[in-house]
Amino acid sequence: MLTEKDLELLEEKEINPEEILRQIETFKEGIPYVNLLRSATLHNGVIPVSESQRQYYISLYEEQREALDIMKFVPASGAATRMFKALFRFLDGFNPERETFNTYVNRKNGQDMQTFFVGVEKLPFYEDVVKALEERYADFEHFPDDRQKYLFVREMLSEEGFDMGSYPKGLLPFHKYSTHAATAFEEHLYEAALYNVSRGRARLHFTISPEHFSKFDEAFNSIIRSVREKTGVDFDVDFSFQKASTDTIAVTPDDKPFRKEDGSLLLRPSGHGALIENLNDQRADIVFIKNIDNVVVYRYKYEMAEYKKMLAGILLHYQQRIFKYAKMLEETEISETQILEIRAFLHEELNTYTAPDFYKYTRQYQIEHLMEKLNRPLRVCGMVRNEGDPGGGPFWIKDEDGNVSLQIIESAQIDLGNRRQLKIMNGATHFNPVDIVCGIRNYKGEEFNLPDYVDERQAFIVEKTTEGKELKALERPGLWNGGMAFWNSVFVEVPLTTFNPVKTVNDLLKRAHQVRK
Repeated sequence: MLTEKDLELLEEKEINPEEILRQIETFKEGIPYVNLLRSATLHNGVIPVSESQRQYYISLYEEQREALDIMKFVPASGAATRMFKALFRFLDGFNPERETFNTYVNRKNGQDMQTFFVGVEKLPFYEDVVKALEERYADFEHFPDDRQKYLFVREMLSEEGFDMGSYPKGLLPFHKYSTHAATAFEEHLYEAALYNVSRGRARLHFTISPEHFSKFDEAFNSIIRSVREKTGVDFDVDFSFQKASTDTIAVTPDDKPFRKEDGSLLLRPSGHGALIENLNDQRADIVFIKNIDNVVVYRYKYEMAEYKKMLAGILLHYQQRIFKYAKMLEETEISETQILEIRAFLHEELNTYTAPDFYKYTRQYQIEHLMEKLNRPLRVCGMVRNEGDPGGGPFWIKDEDGNVSLQIIESAQIDLGNRRQLKIMNGATHFNPVDIVCGIRNYKGEEFNLPDYVDERQAFIVEKTTEGKELKALERPGLWNGGMAFWNSVFVEVPLTTFNPVKTVNDLLKRAHQVRK
């Protein structure tokens, strides 16, 4: 099945041929849907936090953070193309010489474009685009309104204009301050200065596309002096790319290796789940994970920072218990009472269940089983109330071996044709805003090997088109979905105000992204 040329390509990418054959078998066998038992709700998988508890956890983090290695991990490889989906459609479908803007809106049900132009002057790049148009067209301000609208969008998106659709989302102007327009990348630095600092330094790691490195490097060098002066914090910022070794093979609709016009195998990037390898390369006691587009203007950052500290304090609280019990299991002659105590902690506080026939085990095997359950990476995930926003959510699931666990599940993993599963999904009270704090070292201070804790059965098969031909592609289990399936997980309710992603350009018009009230 694999030619000499194929093997050379795999060697170049450091991919084991056996892995490719395994992937082809995955396509043939298919990936089963997850089995939802119920959604995670308050007091049943999602922990509510009172104000006094919140202050306690914040204090716990503040007391310890100077002694900790802390970093922030930001997936930032996405281009901004999808942000402007409605605007690209507008350029393709609207001709100001043949119809009015209102006719277009009615014909295409284009309320998103109506919203865009109602608030266009509030966008951080509005003045720059208008200035460019006035330089390009001497009498631009006298053009008919419909033509101005069309030219404004074209200037934003065309290659001869600002070409915003091809920019990395992290380097687009998000917020308009009196002195400049700040990018999401810059806002992450300011935010990190409020909670991600230890011994005067803030460490941030961004995963980006290789073709965007020079732009990010240039952006960092242009802003770092100002950010350092305003925050009093030094920054260690570095970047990594999705590893070529995590690429997966594409296949034809009948599960044969897909070959390009030149006969070579088509290997594709395998989704954000591949970033578990990048995360595994980091060295830290605590890692904050947050998407590049979930930022706010400066006046809201203090509230955001308080909840990040709270989540970190909760992580430290649970880690202390986990480390104590792990040392107890390793170092002492443990009693039946202590075994019961550890098992109850796993079940009731860590949402981690031991084997149903646990009490049939010998004492030594009970100890080994408890240690295996305790000694895992730990994540504390903020969860917000579900108000119809898209995204994965917290659910209790049962796997093929009968193990029950708490997971973050995407709708693509659920059999929507099964009425019971659909009812559970639709009844979800919370969803995942990707607000995660991780502990990736064990009780001895050693790093876990994170790929060991991935559930490969939670991968995704998706349909794509290349060179005009249909194909099937394999995406690795999502970073915070199957990529962390065998971690210990604690889900905590946080307010909706902590979730402010920019999925479309119109999201920049929301309050969290406006400097003026």
